Amino acid sequence: MAANNFPTEVDTEKIFGMAEKEMEYRVEFFNKLTHTCFNKCVSTKYREGELYMGENTCIDRCVSKYQQVSNIIGQMLAAERRPT
Repeated sequence: MAANNFPTEVDTEKIFGMAEKEMEYRVEFFNKLTHTCFNKCVSTKYREGELYMGENTCIDRCVSKYQQVSNIIGQMLAAERRPT
């Protein structure tokens, strides 16, 4: 950052680049989570327009576990990058 605490053009480009990467990561995460949990929990023989209780419960658990594992992996990767 410049001495006047305003980001320079290079800083602004880096910030936007990082934000773009973060958005791409979040979209990819959501798509993988949706695909994984849908395939695991929802029957391919649709009987009703709504999810039944077992499917809802499975999806809730799947999403929770997916997020927990993702957080653990992120923490492990961050720990590896820390200087010793």
